[in-house]
Amino acid sequence: MRTATYFFIFLNLSLALFEEPAVYPLPFLATSVLEVLCLLVFLGRLTHFAQVTLHNMFWKDTKNICIMVAILLSLTDLAIYGVLRLYDVRSIRWSRIVRPIFLINFSESRQIRRAFRSIRNTLPEITYVFLLFMFSLLMFSLMALKLFGERNLQTAEGLPYFRNYLEIVFDLYVLVTTANSPDVMMPAFDFSSWYALFFIAFVIINTYIFMSLFLAVVYNNYKKHLKVIPGGACD
Repeated sequence: MRTATYFFIFLNLSLALFEEPAVYPLPFLATSVLEVLCLLVFLGRLTHFAQVTLHNMFWKDTKNICIMVAILLSLTDLAIYGVLRLYDVRSIRWSRIVRPIFLINFSESRQIRRAFRSIRNTLPEITYVFLLFMFSLLMFSLMALKLFGERNLQTAEGLPYFRNYLEIVFDLYVLVTTANSPDVMMPAFDFSSWYALFFIAFVIINTYIFMSLFLAVVYNNYKKHLKVIPGGACD
């Protein structure tokens, strides 16, 4: 039963690869039949669990409620999407976001729920570090706007360079990962090599200091909550 449950959960999650917009597109009838099959298996698994559980305990368990709501939402969305396709009306499958609920809330997924709850309990404690990082990013973006925005610089593609604040925030956010380094600094470096100091300071503070601090806080708090939460508390 556990192996079958995990198989159909995996199949249900994998349907995202074959539904529009798809990596490997399959006909709508094929994906819809597979999804209905998965939902019927989940419903049968839930019905079986209800038969061997006290009535009051079954309805007090939020995991069972979540699974039933997810099944209902998935079937409703599938029906609406199918009707709209008949009338050639373009729509999206919004119920895809509820599919991980099946992975988390079945009774066999105790360890997954334990890890999920540890992540959830860790989030409030890493908010302060994240806000400090965002403040640093926004301040450096403002400095970049003042330094480069009025010099009419252009990128290699001939586009305006660092003249829009939101675009600067995004470019510097990507620079934290060094994915656009050193391309993002070349227009400023070509204008004056001293401007490289700005990007060096940004990388040192945000990539090497804040990212290391952020990772340390996440790891320590996650490990702490993983030890505090007993195995039975996840049921």
